[in-house]
Amino acid sequence: MKTLVIAEKPSVAQDIVRALTPVAGKFDKHEEHFENEHYVVTSAVGHLVEIQAPEQYDVKRGKWSFAHLPVIPPHFDLKPVDKTKTRLNAVVKQARRKDVSTLINACDAGREGELIFRLIEQYALEGKHARKPVKRLWLQSMTPQAIRDGFDNLRSDTQMQGLADAARSRSEADWLVGINGTRAMTAFNSRDGGFFLTTVGRVQTPTLAVVVEREEQIRKHVARDYWEIHANFQAIAGEYPGKWFDPAWKKGDDPEARADRVWTESEALAIAEAARGKSCTVKEESKPTTQASPLLFDLTSLQREANGKFGFSAKTTLALAQSLYERHKALTYPRTDSRYLPEDYLPVARKTFEMLASSNQRHLAPHARFGLEQGYVKPSRRIFDNAKVSDHFAIIPTLEAPGGLSEAEQKLYDLVVRRFMAVFYPSAEYQVTTRITTALHQDKPYNFRSDGKVLVKPGWLAIYGKEAASETGDGKDDGKTLAPVEPGEKVLADQVDPKALRTRPPARYSEATLLGAMEGAGKWVEDDELREAMQEKGLGTPATRAAIIEGLLTEKYMLREGRELIPTAKAFQLMTLLRGLQVEELSKPELTGEWEYKLSQMEHGRLSRDAFMREIAEMTERIVKKAKEYDRDTVPGDYVTLQTPCPHCGGVVKENYRRFACTGPSGNGDGACGFSFTKTPAGRTFAIEEAEAFLRDRKIGPLEGFRSKAGWPFVAELALVPDEETKNFKLEFDFGDDARAEQSGEIVDLSGEPSLGACPKCGSAVKLFGKNYVCERAVPTESHPTPTCDFKSGQIILQQPVEPEQMRKLLAEGRTDLLDKFVSMRTRRNFKARLTWSAEEGKVIFEFEPREGKASRFPARPAAAKKTAPRAGAAKTAKAAAPAKKAAAKKAAAPKAEKAAKAPRPGTLKPSPALAAVIGEGPFGRGEVVKLLWDYIKAHNLQDPKDKRTILADAKLRPVFGGDSVGMFKLAGIAGEHLS
Repeated sequence: MKTLVIAEKPSVAQDIVRALTPVAGKFDKHEEHFENEHYVVTSAVGHLVEIQAPEQYDVKRGKWSFAHLPVIPPHFDLKPVDKTKTRLNAVVKQARRKDVSTLINACDAGREGELIFRLIEQYALEGKHARKPVKRLWLQSMTPQAIRDGFDNLRSDTQMQGLADAARSRSEADWLVGINGTRAMTAFNSRDGGFFLTTVGRVQTPTLAVVVEREEQIRKHVARDYWEIHANFQAIAGEYPGKWFDPAWKKGDDPEARADRVWTESEALAIAEAARGKSCTVKEESKPTTQASPLLFDLTSLQREANGKFGFSAKTTLALAQSLYERHKALTYPRTDSRYLPEDYLPVARKTFEMLASSNQRHLAPHARFGLEQGYVKPSRRIFDNAKVSDHFAIIPTLEAPGGLSEAEQKLYDLVVRRFMAVFYPSAEYQVTTRITTALHQDKPYNFRSDGKVLVKPGWLAIYGKEAASETGDGKDDGKTLAPVEPGEKVLADQVDPKALRTRPPARYSEATLLGAMEGAGKWVEDDELREAMQEKGLGTPATRAAIIEGLLTEKYMLREGRELIPTAKAFQLMTLLRGLQVEELSKPELTGEWEYKLSQMEHGRLSRDAFMREIAEMTERIVKKAKEYDRDTVPGDYVTLQTPCPHCGGVVKENYRRFACTGPSGNGDGACGFSFTKTPAGRTFAIEEAEAFLRDRKIGPLEGFRSKAGWPFVAELALVPDEETKNFKLEFDFGDDARAEQSGEIVDLSGEPSLGACPKCGSAVKLFGKNYVCERAVPTESHPTPTCDFKSGQIILQQPVEPEQMRKLLAEGRTDLLDKFVSMRTRRNFKARLTWSAEEGKVIFEFEPREGKASRFPARPAAAKKTAPRAGAAKTAKAAAPAKKAAAKKAAAPKAEKAAKAPRPGTLKPSPALAAVIGEGPFGRGEVVKLLWDYIKAHNLQDPKDKRTILADAKLRPVFGGDSVGMFKLAGIAGEHLS
């Protein structure tokens, strides 16, 4: 019988095999595992399995309403992570082998590593497969001897039960709070119609609260005038500067007070006048000081450094570090929260220096050689400390000298290598001089301070050369030598002048400073036990913080402007909602602190898993209940009054939680005319300045970020238009003149528009009209009142503006340049593509950059193809979207069909009797089912002629749809419910 060892990553599996080979015999390498007489060694690639609600608790329809909330299943099922299914199947295959009698959990030594293994084990061996004994390999060092020692001291399954319970509990609690909180807040915000996705989470929301709180401080900051008094003193050897300060000053309640600030001009002038021209005494203290290099990098400190130096986002830094780790094998595992190395890593560090000394990295090799010659690589508690190594150790270069790095990869590699070498080098040595120059006026002393700092021995700073100043943090003072003053010498206050300045608000967060705030979030927690529990954790983990920030940007809670992160109106609205509903715990780091404390208690057997999960369920029920039962008209908050008057009666327009509304001439509600407009049309929140512009100009846009009821993003303009029914104004989506023309059939005049080229369908001129480029024969004109062509392409496609010169290029050459601002409607991610004309499809499609000699081509989908309000243009946009969606499915399937000719892959899905009556018995693939449905719909002309997005049911389709009609975008989902 054999023992199966499951590591968390392939690289760790290889390390284990190398360590065991001398004592257990040679391993044979297979495609997904290693094997010898005693062991089978395989690995995951992070999480292979994730939790989900059991089928009977999994709400598919109506999940964004209160009807099915809260969702608290009695247990969780498991499902494979889509992108790693192949790896999961390989691991499961080994776990189920009859000759495997024992499993060893060799995943990372921590809570997340425990969870990764436990979920894989449960997925592989539940049900008809018998459970097998489990042992735990607990490693904090990856040297061969440390691995062999770990195998000699395996921990029992019972010893690890507390950690396993804590890991599962954290995962399930995050699911419960995230799913229920998000659905409850979304349901609350969508009560007035539309779809307003409002995501919340245990880590995401407190992180956002940090950014919002800083922005509130900035907005509330009132600039104050203050003065500093700067002097120039003349000594025998030369002149030197100084700044007045009050030596008796002590920190008080005023956060903007400083020892060198005065708050009135008269006082500043009086100090300057008193000191000017005086003969002054000098006291000086000069002493040597040292500065050690910063510690080795963990992921968060690396992300902060790369953001500050290069402007890399946290996501970019993680991707680069992951590439250097996985692809180039040049860095150790990057997703770590430790800044130390194991105590047995000194020989590895020395070998790393030797590798660098002989590498082709010419700008780094001399420093590595010098470090070896001087014997700098030696034991140090600042570097080697087992007590401070968690699941992983610090990020350092490996013994692999990299080649073929991109410019960004090289920058990050250099950053890590310099830090690695610097931590072994001696401290930098400075001579620091503090000089106090005192002028007497009417026996009152006026003191001025001068500081000098001279680098005596560079030590570790030699590695950074010209960049050394930026490494010290106070590099502006380096090399600043004060003119010498002899003992007892008097100096002249030659120039003394006040300098008028103004206080400034705190700086907005950058990714670097926000990562630091997330890492140190525990310091804001008042409770001592909770603060201690968060001391090592903070908000999120090094591996997840970048994704949390990106998620907040994706959901439009924040915007990135340069290096600043700015919260949006949607973020302020969420904080107002949480306060108003009295569920502020979702925005406080105390929630994480409380969880960490209790999970730590669970790890040590002092709290049961059942008790913790009961508390989480109660908290979840309370959050949902607060949102569901809130019955007031608005949520209390800090709201603004708009400067622009009501367009109907001239009254004062004020903000409340849901709307901007007229409050009458006095602003207190008396005489209000009833005018209002929603703050969140189609799920996009107005910024205050946007609301002002909209009210003033009665139109705005095009704006991005709207979502249809089905959750799809679209771009549109908004207009305030007269409402005949209410005799007031109302907000409407405006999709342009072309949409109105199509619906009304009115004659349009395109004679003044220049031609952009010949229509690829009929050869007539293509012109800009409304939000589209159209063939002049595709709209009713004076000379051609009945359209005979249907060529049209959006001016904005998937949020990518298509400029006229690009349309000219497409018409003349058949394709545009490579455009890089498309946003996928499925993944919400940016992608690059060209737009190209497909004669075969009869439409504009995407063409992606060639991969392995082939170009990928898919139909282009207009960005404004979805909307929520029934308005002129609905039919047009739906018409544009429907064939695009169908063509996308058809075209995406084309390369696969070509492949299938060589190796047919039959579908495995069986339709229900109702669906089989429409498309046949099958079996089918999922894409094939949707295509057959569309073929049936087209053949029987079942699209509603007034709204092409609506599919009308005939006698055969009615049992499938469960009604008389269905929206086209729900078609795939409905079909899925009829497949098994």
